[in-house]
Amino acid sequence: MNRRQILAAALAAGAALSPAAHAQDGLPDLEGRTVVIATENAYPPLQFVDPASGDPIGWEYDAMAEIAERLNFTVEYETISWDAMIPAVAEGQFDLGMTGITIRDDRAEVVDFSDAYMRSEMVMLVRGDEDRFSDAAGFAADSDLLVAAQPGTTPFYVAVYDVLDGDEANPRVKLFETFGAGVQALRTGDVDLVLTDGTAGEGYVSTSDGALKIVGEKLGTEDFGFIFPKGSDLVEPINAAIAAMKEDGTIDALNKTWFLDYKMGG
Repeated sequence: MNRRQILAAALAAGAALSPAAHAQDGLPDLEGRTVVIATENAYPPLQFVDPASGDPIGWEYDAMAEIAERLNFTVEYETISWDAMIPAVAEGQFDLGMTGITIRDDRAEVVDFSDAYMRSEMVMLVRGDEDRFSDAAGFAADSDLLVAAQPGTTPFYVAVYDVLDGDEANPRVKLFETFGAGVQALRTGDVDLVLTDGTAGEGYVSTSDGALKIVGEKLGTEDFGFIFPKGSDLVEPINAAIAAMKEDGTIDALNKTWFLDYKMGG
């Protein structure tokens, strides 16, 4: 049984990950406390539901399991929609939120962010047989083409301000409650473009059997972080764990597992 299968089994058994008895040397010890984490499970390969097993898996689940072990805390996951996640965490309904959340100043006004655990680039996800446009300018020039986005997300703002005309009410932007719903609309031809970070885009392409592809130049970079209620005492210890995982190569190993091995079917 590989690492992902072990993690999925633990989640299926009760959505709780039991940490080691003590934190690792040099890191804060959270003494087995329970940390309730909001997730969306719609952002492969960071977090998604395994179509074969029905269990939630992904880069962020593996990373959080490692963080929990290093800091000695227990994780409980709860699924929530993207549009409700930041307000719910801000109100203290959850201890932490994770779903490839871009670190932005406006969001930092209502929640605290961890240090960045990943940097990604915005890409254009289209159907595999798309030949009407090959870059952002070509998409913008054809008024019949539509882009899917979740309101309030970085892809929404990039679509409006970097690809189109700056009008947030532009009818060419079709709004969806989840990222996965937008991708499904792309697959069925209801929209023609989804903007996403490169990690999620590569995840969808790798599992699409040629139904999806990425076109054009990168549209900018973004840093991902976990979110917390303002003033949370979890920020400092989790930042310490992230720093340790970067230093000892754990982050690089996770990247290889989910962006190389997983893409190749490993």
